[in-house]
Amino acid sequence: MDTKAAVIALLSVWGVGTAACLPATAEEAAIEDEGDSDNPLLNKVWVQQGESASPGTMQIFLADGTLVSDSCWETYRLSKWQQVSDTAISWEEDGMTINADISSLTADELVLSLKLGSDVVEQRFAPAVVPTVCPDMPR
Repeated sequence: MDTKAAVIALLSVWGVGTAACLPATAEEAAIEDEGDSDNPLLNKVWVQQGESASPGTMQIFLADGTLVSDSCWETYRLSKWQQVSDTAISWEEDGMTINADISSLTADELVLSLKLGSDVVEQRFAPAVVPTVCPDMPR
């Protein structure tokens, strides 16, 4: 899955994409994902869980090294990321490197321990439920 396909998928989640382009994109993604099927982290929309998570906070770790981060309240961000080892990843955010340990990774759960200065913050994610629509923003 390339960056263009990820953005189209993200726009589709938002309800902005057109139905005419979805079947071709889904078929292309299925073909490209076959080589990365052994790593459950890749090419999946991970939605943050827990009371402290903003609605719709999500991360998509693409096989090409692009990280798509988004939520219902913020503009999406594209960052470079890398898998440092089987149990560690890092990405660039606002000119800083964020290091995280993968505490748990299955097809149904991702738990990251982010190293933020002297603090360690645990974030839990689950695969996105499709369809999902962000709630209306309060006015």
